[in-house]
Amino acid sequence: MIDKTSRIDKDAKVHSSARIGPFTVIGPNVEIGENVIIHSHVNIAGNTKIGSGNKFYPFASIGNDPQDLKYNAEDTALLIGKNNIFREYVTVNPGTVGGGGVTIIGDNCLFMISSHIAHDCIVGNNVIIANNVPLGGHVSIEDNVVIGGNSAVQQFTRIGKMAMIGGMTGVLNDVIPYGLSTGNRNILQGLNLIGLRRAKFENKTIMGLSEAYKQIFCSKNLNENINKLNGVFKENPLVKDVIDFITKDKKRSICTPFS
Repeated sequence: MIDKTSRIDKDAKVHSSARIGPFTVIGPNVEIGENVIIHSHVNIAGNTKIGSGNKFYPFASIGNDPQDLKYNAEDTALLIGKNNIFREYVTVNPGTVGGGGVTIIGDNCLFMISSHIAHDCIVGNNVIIANNVPLGGHVSIEDNVVIGGNSAVQQFTRIGKMAMIGGMTGVLNDVIPYGLSTGNRNILQGLNLIGLRRAKFENKTIMGLSEAYKQIFCSKNLNENINKLNGVFKENPLVKDVIDFITKDKKRSICTPFS
């Protein structure tokens, strides 16, 4: 069902089960999947592909030009998975040539009011981004991350799986998987133990991660500390995730407990 006041370009591909409310504008290169709900006054543009079951609330701006002065109308894209919720005033930009050409959003995410996903970001599955949170360009957010309201994530920053960012945090450094980070300029406050327990990891596995965490961050030389870990720790899948994250090529330094 498409409201008669909306403007859908004749070349747009909109599934017959999609519902589009009043005064929405959809551009020619947009693809919209099954059972998508688009409320009134939404603008969807660019080479944007939207999977099934997504919901867009009023005044969301999806797929419009990146906020990058180098962008010159190149042919880039925005890919959105399934069953995401985009609340009022959310903005999502496509990629840029210099950043790989595509912005990607996974499945089952919630983007609260006035959050912003910049060009070339990669957002995983089951991510919750609270009100007024901007992600700078090229940010990578892994699965099951929660970012509290009025936080801001600097460009090229990575946030590992199941990490939690407290409200009003300025994220300037990469946050390890399962980490808990807060502060005006983010500091690692420990592990997201509540999230790990809710995810039903065995207590033994969580305790192993806690012990490894103490050793990894016992001094500022993280690579040296990792090399000193014994094999028991490295067999722990949660510890392995943290080690892989720290040792991977990166643009930003790792967020640590040290000021």
